[in-house]
Amino acid sequence: MEFRKESDLLGELEVPSNAYYGVQTQRAINNFKISNQYLSAYPEFIKALGYTKKGAAQTNFELGGLEENIYKAMIAACDEVIAGKFDQEFPVDMIQGGAGTSINMNINEVVANRAIEILGHQKGEYQYCSPNDHVNQSQSTNDAYPTAIKIALILMNERLVKQTNSILKAFRAKGEAFADVIKMGRTQLQDAVPMTLGQEFEAFATTLENDIPILNHAANGLCEVNMGATAIGTGLNAPKGYAQKCADNLASITGFPIVLSRNLIEATPDTSAYVSYSSALKRLALKLSMICNDLRLLSSGPRAGVSEINLPPMQPGSSIMPGKVNPVIPEVVNQVCYKVIGNDLAVSFAAEAGQLQLNVMEPVLCHAIMESINFLCNSLVALEEKCVVGITANKEICFNKVKNSIGIVTALNPHIGYKNSTKIAKEALETGKSVYDLVLEHDLLSQDKLDEILDPKNMLESH
Repeated sequence: MEFRKESDLLGELEVPSNAYYGVQTQRAINNFKISNQYLSAYPEFIKALGYTKKGAAQTNFELGGLEENIYKAMIAACDEVIAGKFDQEFPVDMIQGGAGTSINMNINEVVANRAIEILGHQKGEYQYCSPNDHVNQSQSTNDAYPTAIKIALILMNERLVKQTNSILKAFRAKGEAFADVIKMGRTQLQDAVPMTLGQEFEAFATTLENDIPILNHAANGLCEVNMGATAIGTGLNAPKGYAQKCADNLASITGFPIVLSRNLIEATPDTSAYVSYSSALKRLALKLSMICNDLRLLSSGPRAGVSEINLPPMQPGSSIMPGKVNPVIPEVVNQVCYKVIGNDLAVSFAAEAGQLQLNVMEPVLCHAIMESINFLCNSLVALEEKCVVGITANKEICFNKVKNSIGIVTALNPHIGYKNSTKIAKEALETGKSVYDLVLEHDLLSQDKLDEILDPKNMLESH
């Protein structure tokens, strides 16, 4: 490999000659070998960094801070970054010291070196386009980095909402398919009253559907940015009018309702919008995990468990027990949900760690949320395609459990009273006789009336 030499505050360092990143990115590569999860794995974040630098360049040009030829080259470079052309030029570890400076300099160097090429020069000839003087003009890491994070999370939320919509439709389709499968509802894992398997699956769909506006509301809170705050919110080194104009330009470029924070000194260390969004992710994870718990319970067996549904078999389940098939997809989704819940705790600690005019823990906060979104999206795809669409119902097993359940005695309360119903339930439990036979034996109702009341279909809604 051939190298070029670049220099910074600490001296000279070799950088691969074909790399679009520069000396400060190389120092970050050398310093932060922490998570082995790199910025290059988060294309929405790279795209958001491109948007942020494009918005800044446009604003600086409009305010007379950039020469037209340099500006046009920078815009072209930013557009290529946004298009994903240089994703592999972002090898910085997502967890790093420096409050995001390494990531900010990574995008500054990539845009600068690509602009230098467009201008007809060689990478590293920063006299033609400087990462700091041109690409980072009127900015600090402390406003550019969090702005890019917020735009990235809005982009990633769109993907998460799309996948959540997809799986809830799959659950709803099963709800329609199982609309006539009568089964026993349960509370505290004990027999309760009849319902349909379709109602159960429709409830899965609805609970996920309810989270979509929660996610979107939390994402909308990320639209408030502090561009123009520069280092601590005073706007030092940014020209008058830059902050508002940059926010307006970013709104136009991204299509998102981006607005400027009303107090930039408050906004620079504030991470509450991340906390709210992470909480929405946790809420979705909790619901998703509960659904997977239910799927595993309902499919337990196949002979000695509940066995009301069948999950599609995905792989042999045991190295010692022949014929065993495990619910591996719901199991892995459960584990993803635990990870998301843990990441939310990391976000909480990182948000609390803000001190004075900056929160230097944003890298771990950013990584935790982005990892959670990626994990959730991947697990939703797996759960839908490898589990939900292939679920089948054991209709006879479901109906027999209703027919033989003591729980149906609840429907008799309005007709024979709670005391008589309790007596019937107790006797059925002790003798093994059916509720039906005992009601007739004690002459509490006529057979025609009893048949009408205990028809499971008559117990599926209010009367």
